[in-house]
Amino acid sequence: MERISIDDFKKLDLRVAEILEVERVPGSDKLYKLRIDLGTELREIVSGIADFYSPEELKGKKIIVLANLEPKVIRGVRSDGMLLAAEKEGKLALLTVDRDIENGTPIH
Repeated sequence: MERISIDDFKKLDLRVAEILEVERVPGSDKLYKLRIDLGTELREIVSGIADFYSPEELKGKKIIVLANLEPKVIRGVRSDGMLLAAEKEGKLALLTVDRDIENGTPIH
């Protein structure tokens, strides 16, 4: 594992976001387009979690998002951020918050 400095870590803008809407990305079995609320703005992100979660399981869930990642077009859809998840041996779990907290709250 490569180590990073605290200054590198501070560059990451990790925030709480709420998933508002979920839809499949056309032409893909694994990708969802998620509309998220970051507190001060709404965004769309694309994530390959369709094998692990149904849209109903995701709607309303509060997740952790890397908010300052450069946008990227994935399968014709602009993804403006990345959700955080843990994955091992074919199992995946989203990183979430354990208490009610405002959307957009920074993670330290």
